[in-house]
Amino acid sequence: MNIFEAIILAIIEGITEFLPISSTGHMIIGSSVMGIAEDDFTKTFTIAIQFGAILSVVAIYWKQFFQTINFYLKLIAGFIPAAIIGFLLDDYIDALLENVIVVAVTLLLGGIVLIYVDKWFAKTEESGTSVVTYPTAFKIGLFQCIAMIPGVSRSAATIIGGLAQKMNRKAAAEFSFFLAIPTMLAATCYKLLKFYKAGGGFHGEEITLLIVGNIVAFIVAIIAIKAFISFLTKHGFKYFGYYRIVVGIIILVLYFMGIELTIV
Repeated sequence: MNIFEAIILAIIEGITEFLPISSTGHMIIGSSVMGIAEDDFTKTFTIAIQFGAILSVVAIYWKQFFQTINFYLKLIAGFIPAAIIGFLLDDYIDALLENVIVVAVTLLLGGIVLIYVDKWFAKTEESGTSVVTYPTAFKIGLFQCIAMIPGVSRSAATIIGGLAQKMNRKAAAEFSFFLAIPTMLAATCYKLLKFYKAGGGFHGEEITLLIVGNIVAFIVAIIAIKAFISFLTKHGFKYFGYYRIVVGIIILVLYFMGIELTIV
């Protein structure tokens, strides 16, 4: 991986991590087109730069993190289901991650769902709440577990989970961002720990690439989150649904053309 490829992947991460369009699907396309999907460092890089994306949420919503302890307890309540299921099914999830067809199909199915989400929750948008209770946080956490299936999108699953708990779109999206912090941080640390236990390490240019990647992911994610909230409030989910379907079709076309696709 060179500096240009690192920046491209970081841009993809920053844009797609918090949008309901599946960062996994985009990483497959990006890394495969650039011919670096098979590189072991690429796989670790895409995990490590999630830290930059996480920091973007803190930077935008920093005032939220100076609230009462209840704010953090609700995040823990939402995080618990993914923590338990992720630990118990880690090997099974890794096996799913090796199946590109699973990603393509879930992108397509998820796209269809997003096209109709606005109609399903039209009344919720008009009278929905912005208050997150402990039961609400936990139930959204259960929805987050669905995103362990590659291609589902953690953002899409948790936002729909919020809508199902009668939250409005903006509040559901923002809680999705907050819940991403413990979830992504735990997943990133766990994967990096496994990498180091397997004898991995970063040297020389790789450290530079990681620094650049995190900075780029941080900046791009800030822009993406702000744009997403504005777009979501005005237009809803259907355009993201159409986009997911297109990405799913692209992956299937590349796969059946015989182009090597690897999930990073």
